[in-house]
Amino acid sequence: MAEHTTNYISTFIEVAEDCPVEHAQEPPAGPSTISATVPTIAALHYRMIAEHPFERTSDDVIFSTWALRRGLDPEDSGAREEFFAKGQACLRASPLGKRYGWGVLSDAEGRVALVPRESEEYALLAADPALGHTRAMRSRRA
Repeated sequence: MAEHTTNYISTFIEVAEDCPVEHAQEPPAGPSTISATVPTIAALHYRMIAEHPFERTSDDVIFSTWALRRGLDPEDSGAREEFFAKGQACLRASPLGKRYGWGVLSDAEGRVALVPRESEEYALLAADPALGHTRAMRSRRA
């Protein structure tokens, strides 16, 4: 079974062109559409990446979010393999870059960290020709 990946290598995901905030914001914790006790996707992505920069890959964040929101064990390798047997949305689709003003930097090993859009670091990364560049997905059609 072929495994798909959401990982980027040495890439900076800039905020979406239609992101509504000028300064990065921590997303509210909930309630989510699943239940009042399950954090939102944005809150889970934020917590996993902000509290552990450059420790997890996009695949780790995407799968763990999916598993936690369904009450599954994020360490279940069988569930992870099944999850990635088909393509999944990457962090370009995360609310962090679409709505909350966070850029996502992937290092040479695919591990991710958040960068607030108003920071000097963001401006430097956005202009860095050594990195791959893409944008978070727009919330609305152009």
